[in-house]
Amino acid sequence: GGLMKLGAFDIYPLTDGRFRLDGGAMFGVVPKVLWQTCCPADDLNRIPLSLTCLLIRAHGKHMLVDTGLGDKENEKFRSMFAVERKPTLQESLSQHGLCRDDIHLVVNTHLHFDHAGGNTATDGRSAVAPTFPKATYYVQQTEYDDAMQANERTRASYRRDNFTPVAEANQWALLKGETELLPGVTAIVTPGHTRGHQSVKVESEGRVAFFLGDLIPTVSHLPLPYIMWYCLDPVQTLDSKRWVLERACEEHWLLLFEHDPYVQAGYVSKNVDGKYALQEVTL
Repeated sequence: GGLMKLGAFDIYPLTDGRFRLDGGAMFGVVPKVLWQTCCPADDLNRIPLSLTCLLIRAHGKHMLVDTGLGDKENEKFRSMFAVERKPTLQESLSQHGLCRDDIHLVVNTHLHFDHAGGNTATDGRSAVAPTFPKATYYVQQTEYDDAMQANERTRASYRRDNFTPVAEANQWALLKGETELLPGVTAIVTPGHTRGHQSVKVESEGRVAFFLGDLIPTVSHLPLPYIMWYCLDPVQTLDSKRWVLERACEEHWLLLFEHDPYVQAGYVSKNVDGKYALQEVTL
């Protein structure tokens, strides 16, 4: 990923590689006949997705939003999700001259394994510890509670070794709603995918960027009814999405996509027929 100046801040999309998820699950009630034109599936019906994280350099601090899949999963997992971690998040950081000790804040949009997998790593003695020893980790309290009390439907997405070692190291700061994490960098609850899902809004000198997380995972999910089956409350996702897209249009927000394999960012506008279109920005 490149670098983008956003007012006084720098933002960099970083990658932890890519993986694949079932296309039907990614598009919910939308028939395959409609989504397969933009997202062709493989012979196991999986579509390619990126694992894009965001590095924000602001006020002399380095903030990382989401941490990808990480390196703790076994071969069965890697083959099921067609994981290709080239480059890894750590390699992406080192391309910017940074190592794990340089990260001051880690924000998780939510705690699903493809967003929080890199929170922790094995320390060489097979114990799992926080990847970023000097960072405070931020997530919504409701998200943390739901991850800890995962049910039969959500358990596969929440892997405890992605978040309990952070608790054991006393590195969690659990948020209760919208919170300014640094001046101009705000965690905003965008519920629906999960109850405590949050996005990150970055504002400096009149410029705004908005990291969507799983609210709108790819550009193909811009149409309002294109909502993942993975969303626990799709009607709430719809409300969150409508709210964000209306503001993004009116206030010229740069939208940053976490899972689109080709497009990292863009500005949205509304067509004559009320549909949203993206003007891609190359970072």
